[in-house]
Amino acid sequence: MKMLLAKNHGLIFHYFPKGCYISNICKKFSSSCNGSSVVDGKAVFTVDGVNKKFTGNNDGIRKGVDDVCCILESGPWGPTLENSLSAFGEKPLPELVIGVLKRLKDASAAVSYFRWAEKQTEQVHCPEAYNLLLMIMARSTNFDHLEHILEEMSLHGFGPSSNVSIELVANCVKSRKLREAFDITQTMRKFKFRPAFSAYTILIGALSEVHEPDPMLILFHQMQELGYEVSVHLFTTLIRVFSREGRVDAALSLLDEMKSHSLDADIVLYNVCIDCFGKAGKVDMSWKFFHEMKTHGLMPDDVTYTSMMGVLCKANRLDEAVELFEQLEQIRKVPCAYAYNTMIMGYGSAGKFDEAYGLLERQKAKGSIPSVIAYNCILTCLGKKRRVEESLRIFEEMKRDAAPNLPTYNILIDMLCREGKLDAALKLRDEMEGAGLFPNVLTVNIMIDRLCKAQKLDEACSIFEGLDSKVCTPNAITFSSLIDGLGKCGRVDDAYRQYEKMLDSGHVPGVIVYTSLIRSFFKCGRKEDGHKIYKEMVHAGCSPDLTLLNTYMDCVFKAGETEKGRALFRDIKGHGFIPDTRSYSILIHGLVKAGLANETYELFYAMKEQGCVLDTHAYNAVIDGFCKSGKVNKAYQLLEEMKVKGHPPTVVTYGSVIDGLAKIDRLDEAYMLFEEAKSNGIKLNVVVYSSLIDGFGKVGRIDEAYLIMEELMQKGLTPNVYTWNCLLDALVKTEEINEAFVCFQSMKDLKCSPNQITYSILINGLCRVRKFNKAFVFWQEMQKLGFKPNTITYTTMISGLAKAGNISDACGLFSRFKANGGIPDSASYNAMIEGLSSANKAMDAYSLFEETRLKGYNINTKTCVVLLDALHKAECLEQAAIVGAVLKETAKSQHASRSS
Repeated sequence: MKMLLAKNHGLIFHYFPKGCYISNICKKFSSSCNGSSVVDGKAVFTVDGVNKKFTGNNDGIRKGVDDVCCILESGPWGPTLENSLSAFGEKPLPELVIGVLKRLKDASAAVSYFRWAEKQTEQVHCPEAYNLLLMIMARSTNFDHLEHILEEMSLHGFGPSSNVSIELVANCVKSRKLREAFDITQTMRKFKFRPAFSAYTILIGALSEVHEPDPMLILFHQMQELGYEVSVHLFTTLIRVFSREGRVDAALSLLDEMKSHSLDADIVLYNVCIDCFGKAGKVDMSWKFFHEMKTHGLMPDDVTYTSMMGVLCKANRLDEAVELFEQLEQIRKVPCAYAYNTMIMGYGSAGKFDEAYGLLERQKAKGSIPSVIAYNCILTCLGKKRRVEESLRIFEEMKRDAAPNLPTYNILIDMLCREGKLDAALKLRDEMEGAGLFPNVLTVNIMIDRLCKAQKLDEACSIFEGLDSKVCTPNAITFSSLIDGLGKCGRVDDAYRQYEKMLDSGHVPGVIVYTSLIRSFFKCGRKEDGHKIYKEMVHAGCSPDLTLLNTYMDCVFKAGETEKGRALFRDIKGHGFIPDTRSYSILIHGLVKAGLANETYELFYAMKEQGCVLDTHAYNAVIDGFCKSGKVNKAYQLLEEMKVKGHPPTVVTYGSVIDGLAKIDRLDEAYMLFEEAKSNGIKLNVVVYSSLIDGFGKVGRIDEAYLIMEELMQKGLTPNVYTWNCLLDALVKTEEINEAFVCFQSMKDLKCSPNQITYSILINGLCRVRKFNKAFVFWQEMQKLGFKPNTITYTTMISGLAKAGNISDACGLFSRFKANGGIPDSASYNAMIEGLSSANKAMDAYSLFEETRLKGYNINTKTCVVLLDALHKAECLEQAAIVGAVLKETAKSQHASRSS
């Protein structure tokens, strides 16, 4: 088709190769065109009433639309499809484009055809075509090209119709795409378009349901800027959301703004203010609104009284609520059921069940039968107080007034499962089914969750496996409860199988499931599986929350992966979170356990700078870090700060500071703190007692160490192997070796098995008092028990055997120690040299002498003298000369050091 434009005459001539309908087209355009406008140098014709034009050609247009739509539906857009469209040999008329757009549903196909038609005609599309394209986008909620289309419309001098702007927003709201709906309104405003009034109100209403006050306020102010008249209802909607979010100042500001617009609050707004401000904790402000409405000539209705009573009950101001209810009774012959229910819940929450029962009777006396809600309120409160038998009695009584509903049974089943009464819960479930009420997923979730928490996992699994998918299908919460319960009891493989079932059933595991699995695998020592779960979560596109990252970091530190733990702490910020008090506590505790307590100071002040409020756990972690890094005075200050800040120190707190003081020999202060803890009612554990026993023992205050041990046993506590080792070490260091053996026997009598350290202490002690043969007996006993001696024990035993003249055993032990990768110390070498020399093995002793010199170890003067004597006896004069020279050099250096 060729086109000639006669702009001055307002005529448009179409020349068709096939010569169709020329005269009709010209006549119709002369009578129906609204005229042309010039946009960016192009002529634009607005055509209204397309269906009224071309009456003689309707069938042809309809057939053309059918043919084009058939082509467009034949496959994806591409050169083949474009060629098929071009094969018609005619340029698409506006009415054809409009007809096609009315039929299309796919936004991408519509945009492609729209652009193709524009290219073919070399004309700007009419407003109706643009609006139809926007309508397709709205109905398919595909807005990939929306901004570009709106920008074009702005350049061409026309915009979306009111209906189109409403459809764009409304379809997003229906699809729960509120962010997209908000962005659409802002894009329209960007190009100076005016979204319809209803588009704004629909979106504000939807945002109020999901509690998004800030975008609501932006839209509200835009409405005012555009000159739309805002009503009390709109103000009420905004005030409700802001006050429920606890943003009281913003809600009050809106109230003032409403008054400045000369709008009078109605009873609905007052009721909203009473309810929402009360729930935000502003009870006195609710009272103010209650009295203010009367001064404005509005009488409180049932909703007003019920809301105000509910606010007072939740604020534990029950007496005022009772007074208000009595006023309502005077005004109304029979208060509404909601008022009764509110007061019954108020009495129940306060534990005043006799008053609640009395109110039920008063309600009946006035001819108002209590509803199932009233009884459910009482049962809920009884459940919180764990009054199971009374709940079952009320349940039987309620059947005379109201039929129990599903929530009733769920409340009772929850209660019974919490108390471990599974049989009664199952019986109640059967009764529920007999009454025609079948357990819903909430019922199942309650039972499984409570059973898992009571560690009755087989019963929980049995209920889960017995679910009839036609009646009740498990949801994500069901799987989460079961996975968590199995994991916490160490059944991690079963938990993982449930996770796989969850995936197979189409449920998407949430962050709670992944947190539970990670914790469970690490707790069972399967850290690689724990890491694998984290990687699976990331691969599945599930973003971790701060709780998961903290849990994962804690597990990693406990598994000894210190650097990985540090990296996870840094990752917290990478995921857009700010490390909280728990994050820092885990990091400090992990570093302290890894022997990096010196970093506590820097991290503590980083916490302070960030504004973290320390809780008891955080204080304990920091105090322990300070004590382990030698900053005991700082730890003591924090202990006092804890008390001032209202965090009573725990046994962990006292234990850390007592241990810190004991290790730096400030034992009197440690003991005073020990007595303070007892006077504050803290139940001290074996760890605290052991710290004091160790401290007193190290400074030789054996009697006090014994007294602490005696008190420990009188308290019913059982000393552990560390406690006994502390006492044994103290005894052998004071050479109370016989007392040490008595202690060792007591340890075995109390069924406390000695460990490697116990034997090392005894061997070292026996060698100290030169009871080398006895030490060797313990050495052999130690070996039989499978304990591996440490370096100190080896070197002590080697020296002892050598000094005792048992040189063959000493040599064998010495060789075995070196073969196992041990590094003998200077004392061992000196003892071996002396032993070999005394056993007339002068050359063997000399070989060790040379080895000792090569290692740079110090050789004692006595050792040199003994070796020199042995070499002379063996007539090894050359070697004796070397040892003599070393002896002279040693004497000179000693003389020089004494002179200086």
